[in-house]
Amino acid sequence: MKIKQAVLAVFLVLLLPAISVAQERIKFPVSASSKVLGYAPLWVADKKGFFQREGLDALVIVTNGTAPSMQALVAESINATLAANDGPIGLVEKGIDIAMIAGGSKTTHMILGGKGIKTYEDLRGKTIGSSTLTSGTAFLLRKVLKTKGLEYPRDYTLVSVGGSGPSFMALSSGKTDASILAVPISFRAMDTGLNLIGKVADVFPNYLLSCFSVRRRWAAEHREEVVRFLKALLKARRWIEENPNDASEFLAQDLKLDAKVARRGLDYYLENRAWEPDLSIDLEGLKPVIETYAEQAQMKGPVPGPEKYVDLTFLKETLKQLGWKTAASGNR
Repeated sequence: MKIKQAVLAVFLVLLLPAISVAQERIKFPVSASSKVLGYAPLWVADKKGFFQREGLDALVIVTNGTAPSMQALVAESINATLAANDGPIGLVEKGIDIAMIAGGSKTTHMILGGKGIKTYEDLRGKTIGSSTLTSGTAFLLRKVLKTKGLEYPRDYTLVSVGGSGPSFMALSSGKTDASILAVPISFRAMDTGLNLIGKVADVFPNYLLSCFSVRRRWAAEHREEVVRFLKALLKARRWIEENPNDASEFLAQDLKLDAKVARRGLDYYLENRAWEPDLSIDLEGLKPVIETYAEQAQMKGPVPGPEKYVDLTFLKETLKQLGWKTAASGNR
């Protein structure tokens, strides 16, 4: 009997900390504007246990659009969101207390054309597919085409067909003449014989497409939770780079991608530093996003600097606690 009691006592000693940790996990709802490879650190942090190990009970919701993510953030339905940067910029310009606290990904988008559409000039008078008409990649697409002498809506028609996946299907079926597609969907498109017209990065090399954003007041009141959240994301980002085989296998399953396409996409993101190793916000990369938004929204007066929309104190504190080197200062 004494032996059984001793074994039971040891079992309880080992079990109680695990039970206590589970009970202490803090609910942390977070949204993502789309289910794409560019948001890989978030998917890894969620599905590979990084949030749980930081004591967070994260609920990740895909909203299928930047606007719904921003609405959820303002309504306090979520604590943080990962979405296209025109979303938080627009809210700040409306007087809403939102801040970007960590970088998402730089753009990997490419413009692909269908049969006979091989150059920017070939797009004149054609129908081009985009995720939306009034935000995110649509603004970016219009900005790129403007640098090539094409004005909207004078020179082409823009239609909303959804993200890169649906855009690829619309282009393949002939419903559109061209589309803007992110890696790795752009690779799939080229493999089927669609034509690469140009890369967005050729025009805007460091265009910072997405960031993690929070409500400033809430974040200030829940600083420890925000730091835990960022720790999980940073560790997930590092895991991806240190374990590319496992990462590509996971992402292929999670995003329902062909294994080879997933690996090509992951390699492209890593080789081109589409995700900064420390998730810092490249302020120079944010400037063309702000300029594009200002132009589309017809803002009056000087274009604001990126500092208006960013709060890097959470990321700096997180990196300090982790003992990691930081680039979250100066031009970042």
